[in-house]
Amino acid sequence: MSGTLVLGGTGFLGAHVAAVAHRLAFPLATMAEPQGPPVYAIGRDPDDAPRFCDPREGIVWIKADLLTEGRFQRLTETCDPDFVINAAALSSVAACEADPELAKRMNTDLAREVAKTCAANNLRLVHVSTDQVFGETAPPESGFTEDAPTAPVSVYGRTKADGEQAVLEEDPAALVVRLPLLYGNSGGRGRGASDALLEGLHREERPTLFVDEWRTPLEVSTAAEALVELAQELPEVTGLLHVAGPDRISRFDLAVAILRAMGLDADAARAELDAASCTEYDGPAPRAGDVALDATRAEKMLETALLGIGDGAKRAMT
Repeated sequence: MSGTLVLGGTGFLGAHVAAVAHRLAFPLATMAEPQGPPVYAIGRDPDDAPRFCDPREGIVWIKADLLTEGRFQRLTETCDPDFVINAAALSSVAACEADPELAKRMNTDLAREVAKTCAANNLRLVHVSTDQVFGETAPPESGFTEDAPTAPVSVYGRTKADGEQAVLEEDPAALVVRLPLLYGNSGGRGRGASDALLEGLHREERPTLFVDEWRTPLEVSTAAEALVELAQELPEVTGLLHVAGPDRISRFDLAVAILRAMGLDADAARAELDAASCTEYDGPAPRAGDVALDATRAEKMLETALLGIGDGAKRAMT
């Protein structure tokens, strides 16, 4: 039986993608009888993955190291999917700087292998990329469009930009979706912009946020819904697409919005944080000051509403 194959399906974004695909295939609350094609969630540690859907029938959790030669090809033969959503990546900027070769293997070489296999087997591929393919230059007022030349400032951004090119070279029918900073429920793992913030506060830390690092953040389950819609319902959409929130906001103000969504007033929220400038940041990799994305094209074609910070932060807290 065909279905949806989610690479990186146990990660922050991938677990939500698997849950969304599951809800579409199994829309009823009781699963006494199979109702749709299965969802295959591929990751290194399925036991650690949060389960965002209940009951769990309909998602097949598979432990796999995708860097093992031929592993993805064998997965396609075993699972026989119609759709592949590739959310697998080495996404930590610090980890990429520390191990550029691993970053290349995960973010570029694996992307090429997946695309080549999907093209050979006529599988619909949606490949996840990032706003970090920009950063060296400032965007126009409305944000970077899909036509803007990439100009990353980190190993992570460079390997993801190379991965985009590899995907579209190997599979012109594929879609590369650039996503922004994501926030929302990580299943208690402290991942993403909001849960990492809340975990730090729980440890009685004072997180430092940048007042001049500008993003167009999106709530993670909303991003997952858009990816599944693009994979399953809009096969004619190919090339590059920006899927991002409508609000250009600093990392500091995003944190304030998240805390306010928890019921804190503005002054109390700001009192929990330390503000800083990314131009003065002395860390493992340069920080991009402004990588705001223009998602006008996506907004026009998607049924999924790309939520602004107010509604998105409320959804993240539910």
